[in-house]
Amino acid sequence: MLSLVIPAYNEVESLEELHQELNSMLHSEVLEAEIIFIDDGSTDGTWSKIVELAARDSRVRGLRLRQNFGKAVALNAAFTFVHGDPVVTLDADLQDDLKEIPRMIVKLEEGFDLVSGWRRRRFDPWHKVLLSRLLNCLFGILSGLKLDDHNCGLKCYRAAVLKEIKLYGELHRFITIMVYRQGFRVTQIETKHSHRRHGHSKYGPTRLLKGLLDISTIGFLCTFRYRPIHLLGGLGLLAFVGGVLGLALLAIMWFSDGGPIGVRPLLIYSVASVLFGIQSIIFGVLTELIIAHHLERGGKDDDQYTLLERVGGS
Repeated sequence: MLSLVIPAYNEVESLEELHQELNSMLHSEVLEAEIIFIDDGSTDGTWSKIVELAARDSRVRGLRLRQNFGKAVALNAAFTFVHGDPVVTLDADLQDDLKEIPRMIVKLEEGFDLVSGWRRRRFDPWHKVLLSRLLNCLFGILSGLKLDDHNCGLKCYRAAVLKEIKLYGELHRFITIMVYRQGFRVTQIETKHSHRRHGHSKYGPTRLLKGLLDISTIGFLCTFRYRPIHLLGGLGLLAFVGGVLGLALLAIMWFSDGGPIGVRPLLIYSVASVLFGIQSIIFGVLTELIIAHHLERGGKDDDQYTLLERVGGS
């Protein structure tokens, strides 16, 4: 069974058309599926429409978050309720061509774990397209995963992949990178993109700044999540050794009658470097102890969202 996961935030005008198009695609391709809509704290009639669709179609299930937690948290919440394999995520704005879903499933069966859409020709505001291309280029350089469209909402996953990722904040933009760094096979296929029929985009120019900050988070989580001592301890050791060498040089200068050392900037830098190094090593050890304690308790994270209502399914 196929699971379709659709986060929605103030998309009441699109849901009826989207459901009709999904129904048409599933019928023509003879696919059994569950359709999971997740209302991410909408302030319009989105939840009422989801309830209506669930009453008419037994395949529809709805989740409602108490407030707008963001797309990453909405997806993370929905992933805990999916029953199918594979799992397809798509946006509710009707800009993705649903006929691409069967093609993505076929591509997945070639041995890949995640197939991401590539909107070669995008019908979005120019500034949004430009920022997206800049971020995609940067993500490819920093992560080693060369994709043309990391943030396309249309993606097809094996269910096993979803058990390995935890989304929060703005990390939905980096699903491809997170999956790739976990050792899964990731690829892309070109997909059709359409003009937005209703509403307006929820993303603005601040997306670039957020992306630059979040990519550093991804780099840390993928590389040092369970071994922070390698980063903090390594930096601390480097700073400590540098500070000790500076103090040793000052000592040699003092014993060789090189003049007073108390007024030399090197003294301040060296002492600060030694202290920074010691603190970094201590922080590294403490984070290792926290992680070890967390894993001993089963490694379970508290929910990052409040589920207000559910409708449809079991």
